[in-house]
Amino acid sequence: MTLWDNDDGKAWREARDSYEARVAARDVNRLPELDHWYRYQLPHHLQGRQPPFITREELITVAEWKMKRGVYRGRNLALVKRNIEPEVKSKSARAFAAIPDIGKALSLLCKLSGVGPATSSAVLAALRPDLFPFFDEDVAKQIPELGKVAFTQSYYVQYSEALRSRAQALAKASASPWSAQDVAEALWARRPVEPATGSSS
Repeated sequence: MTLWDNDDGKAWREARDSYEARVAARDVNRLPELDHWYRYQLPHHLQGRQPPFITREELITVAEWKMKRGVYRGRNLALVKRNIEPEVKSKSARAFAAIPDIGKALSLLCKLSGVGPATSSAVLAALRPDLFPFFDEDVAKQIPELGKVAFTQSYYVQYSEALRSRAQALAKASASPWSAQDVAEALWARRPVEPATGSSS
């Protein structure tokens, strides 16, 4: 039985709790450091800004984290680095202001160079993990009803809805908080062991 098909809250908690160990087990240079920054430091930085926005340097680091957790794509990273600070700040501020409109927030960030649904979701998840799980192919493949993975806005909307629904069910059953991003991390920790195909932009 896959984790997605398992209704046992204990299995989900164990999967979520194993996330950091699985990150370390990947043995990718700087991934544990970047993952800690992404999960703990970046949310604090974003929440401390009113209105919230992301900086160019932070966006680049998010892209680096995403690629180290999945597949390194040098061309995409080069495109992300082409963005200028004022554009990153203004477009990210507009995207954050569009929340809770999932599609609109995602599409506004996708206007930045080298930023597709996956990178956009990573930025949004850092601020609102309850609404925006990071769009990871290894996670999406574990949700049969979503069908073949497509890195499109419409697919992401369905993906986020599925993970939010599961988070709500787990929270209700366990009387403990679960976010959509918690569900995504639990699924990533229990993904098949074969090499990941990674995330698109």
